[in-house]
Amino acid sequence: MAANLPPVLPWSGASEKLIVAADEAWITPTEASGFVETPSYQVTMQWLENLAKASPMIKLVPFGLTAEGRELRAVIATREGIDNLEQLGQSPKPTILAQAGIHAGEIDGKDAGMMLLRDIGFRGKAHLLDHANLLFIPILNADGHERISRWNRPNQRGPLHQGWRTTAQNLNLNRDYMKAQAPEMQALLRLITVSKPALYLDIHVTDGVDYQYDITYGFHGDRDSFAWSPQIAKWLDQIYRPGLDRSLKVAGHIPGPLVFALDKSDLNKGIVDVPYNPRFSTGYGDLIHLPTILVENHSLKPFRQRVLGTYILLEASLELAGKNAISLQSAMKQDRAYRPEMIGMNWSEPADTQFTMEFLGMASEEYFSPASGRNEVRWLGEPITIPQLKVHRVTQPGVQILRPRAYYLPITSREVIEVIKSHGIVMEPLKEPVTLELESYRLVNPVVAPRPNEGRQTMTTQVQAVSQKRNVPAGTLKISTDQPLGSLAMALLEPAHIDSLAAWGFFNEILQRTEYIEGYAIAPLAEKLLKENSALKAEFEARLASDPAFAKDATARLQWFYEKSPYFDQKYLQYPVWIER
Repeated sequence: MAANLPPVLPWSGASEKLIVAADEAWITPTEASGFVETPSYQVTMQWLENLAKASPMIKLVPFGLTAEGRELRAVIATREGIDNLEQLGQSPKPTILAQAGIHAGEIDGKDAGMMLLRDIGFRGKAHLLDHANLLFIPILNADGHERISRWNRPNQRGPLHQGWRTTAQNLNLNRDYMKAQAPEMQALLRLITVSKPALYLDIHVTDGVDYQYDITYGFHGDRDSFAWSPQIAKWLDQIYRPGLDRSLKVAGHIPGPLVFALDKSDLNKGIVDVPYNPRFSTGYGDLIHLPTILVENHSLKPFRQRVLGTYILLEASLELAGKNAISLQSAMKQDRAYRPEMIGMNWSEPADTQFTMEFLGMASEEYFSPASGRNEVRWLGEPITIPQLKVHRVTQPGVQILRPRAYYLPITSREVIEVIKSHGIVMEPLKEPVTLELESYRLVNPVVAPRPNEGRQTMTTQVQAVSQKRNVPAGTLKISTDQPLGSLAMALLEPAHIDSLAAWGFFNEILQRTEYIEGYAIAPLAEKLLKENSALKAEFEARLASDPAFAKDATARLQWFYEKSPYFDQKYLQYPVWIER
């Protein structure tokens, strides 16, 4: 597919010195191929097993299974030779979690990580572990990694054979952080909970427009944007970004911001900067107070250049986290103790803020395509500088959620309970029944999507809150929001949030009515109510006057009376989670 791609800029940089000679004992399979190929799952794991046997600093540990039964493995690299995730989580040093292959065709992080581990073990870079640990996942989507083909990613320049974006269950793992549906995601969340990383690198390769940057990256809350973890955002923006950019530039790379064009056919319209909802790694990391970086290497740069840039990014991240461990861990501690009264959610366009930036772009032209019958963009491979490119930024959330004291989850919601457990949220079962003043939600105008999304029948809704005394049975699970993951609990359990479990279709049973009333029964009942209840009669007549369609719809009129009657199912559209204010 490379023949159809735009011209590539010639490149050379200091990071090329990282490539070892062909006769080097620990040459990686990718280096041995001249950066043409990436190794298979089996070859990768065998190479890492051999490395771990040869170096006391490197351990290979299993942490789960894929849907097809492949073993998920992570590499622990420490000075102390730590060989399990539990012990790693107790280390006083910050741990950098570097994750490759969540989208298995975007595999640069795997090959860069293998090179770095080799150099830590045998080529003089063990000092990187003096003040920090490395936890490296070479392939998260191992099933997708083995669905290999040279035709998988037509917008990407190498490797020759690439894996598939989604898992064997056709799930996109970078949409699964909240619903935790895939076994790979469940395993990853357990790994994060146990190993307690201090910096999380999620390594991808982007699609989209052409530009000069080869390594682009971003995080939730940088600069003036909103952050659920404001101290972490400040640390990433003031300490991590400047240090990483310096290292990449010295090595001959061009770091840049994440680039999402407003219009891919006309970059001059600007780029869009929208905070991430927590279905994505960056939004989820910010919500759980874990500094998280989304790395998007530029797909139009050669595989060799991208892998070397990723190596520098990994190396610099270890150095920066180790050198600034005190300030990093302090930022995390402050945010874990942060209990904001209101939380903003549901980030989406349109933008509410606009500014400009200098942008290192590439020249392009429009041409008429007889295939599409319209003008298309052609990138010319010539560097240009756009002095004032518009940045369209979203800073205002779609909804604000008031923090409650706690949620009460019925033991009947078994699937939901398992998801919440997988996130590491603390839940306390009630030992005895209690009576409490609690709030409950009734869904208002819920809309179920006509097609599944990521294997779920999603829903959007508004809610109406009602407060009353409730008899809460023993065994009900109380989830306090006064815990480090309290904001995550809110995001999971507030139905109006677009990444809540309700929005992902975990409570769709409440959308179904299971009892009905026939017309011959409701009509005389409605007539009786009109005679006996003057307030109800006035309300009905007002509805007739204001809604002509309703007035003409006999079934809707009788349904209106049914909903006002004591026969109506009070659990219909009743959200089963109770809220303590």
